[in-house]
Amino acid sequence: MTDFTSLGAARLAKLAQDGEALPSEIVEAHLRRIEAVNPALNAITDLQADRARAEAAKADAAVRNGKSTGRLHGVPITIKSSIAAAGFRLECGSHLRRGQVAQRDATLVAKLKAAGAIVLGTTNVPEFLMAYETDNHLYGRTVSPIDPGYTPGGSSGGESAAIAAGCSAAGFGSDAGGSVRVPAHFCGLYALKPTPGVISRAGHWPACLGPTSTLGLVGPMTKTAEDLRLLLEITAGPDPGDPSSVSVSLQAPDEAELRGARIGWFDQAWATPAAPEVRQAVRTAAAVLAERGYRVEQIELQGLERAPQTWRLLFGACLRTLIEASTPKGYRLHPLAYEAMASAKEEAGTTYKDLLWGWVAQDQLRLKLREQMERYSILLCPVAAVPAFRHGQREWTIEGRTAAYPDVFVYSQVFNVLGNPAATAPVARSPRGLPVGVQIVGRHYEDAKVAAVARELEVGRPRPADGG
Repeated sequence: MTDFTSLGAARLAKLAQDGEALPSEIVEAHLRRIEAVNPALNAITDLQADRARAEAAKADAAVRNGKSTGRLHGVPITIKSSIAAAGFRLECGSHLRRGQVAQRDATLVAKLKAAGAIVLGTTNVPEFLMAYETDNHLYGRTVSPIDPGYTPGGSSGGESAAIAAGCSAAGFGSDAGGSVRVPAHFCGLYALKPTPGVISRAGHWPACLGPTSTLGLVGPMTKTAEDLRLLLEITAGPDPGDPSSVSVSLQAPDEAELRGARIGWFDQAWATPAAPEVRQAVRTAAAVLAERGYRVEQIELQGLERAPQTWRLLFGACLRTLIEASTPKGYRLHPLAYEAMASAKEEAGTTYKDLLWGWVAQDQLRLKLREQMERYSILLCPVAAVPAFRHGQREWTIEGRTAAYPDVFVYSQVFNVLGNPAATAPVARSPRGLPVGVQIVGRHYEDAKVAAVARELEVGRPRPADGG
């Protein structure tokens, strides 16, 4: 008997389209899985089973009547609770938004539904999305499906836990400093942070405006690299509701073009040591791609030393100002949020000149990287300096050096400042059995190539869960 909950979105859609499985059977299998594991995981916080069953019944009828079906026909998905899905709670983990329900779909959710996807529920997040683990005063802590003593990451931690546990086939999160890539790295999934504007952010709360218009993105989280590309193709495209929206070609590179790509890799940077298993995963990925015919070279990035501080200014200080301006006087966020933001002293000391020069620095840094990526169209590097961590852990000793939270996520943060598309692909396991991913970074608007390289890694190396 087929275990539907272990399959990815493309495979499930094909089963439904070919009449080998009814959408209602696929949805029921996932609802049973949710019933079995979600009470312990606390990943899905607004499950609407009856709504999903009704949508599945309509999908069954479409197949029986020979009606055209979409590329996600009957596929059960989940959505991060900061992205509007009509009729589902849009609370963003905050008491300030308790009970708020989305009145209409975010653009990306509307596109997923038009392709036939069925939304099962929305998933847990840290309050205001401000943490690399997932906990809030509304719903509490989400735990990893691999080991409950560890976090599935944040801020898309509920989403990563739900997909990795087989509660949904795929889903969407958001990312201003690694928030789809880090949870995917922690849970053995694929994820993509697109180039700004490639996938509309209309319907995300908080709105991706001001400093987050370049930092904050929405992106797919999947079990397979094939699904990563599929969800990118379905949701990409211009949207008048997103002022940064653009239209770009998502034509997949042909094999000759792909194999002609020169790949540069590095396993440590920005004065942040990476754990041995993280470094080895990058080297393994580089070796796999070399075996598949790519020109692969170890590199050292130049002129990007200010990238972490620039991210810290635009994310930590600016977002603290925006968040505090939108909350009632005296309101205290969940403690996790204050660990990711700039301190009150740091924020108070930030001047308009600091912001101005940070804005200038962002463009200068992008030009510096663009120069280096004239030679290397793809970069391989860590997603984070460490695999998944225990709840509340804030310091690591790596080969005699100390690394602290949230600096261990600098490898993801810098690419939000730089604006490049970046994906996570699972490659290995740590000595504790935790997934270890690598980050695949591309040139601006070459999101399709990033997804294609993720697929090359998937083909060239078994998933860690399969003994990799």
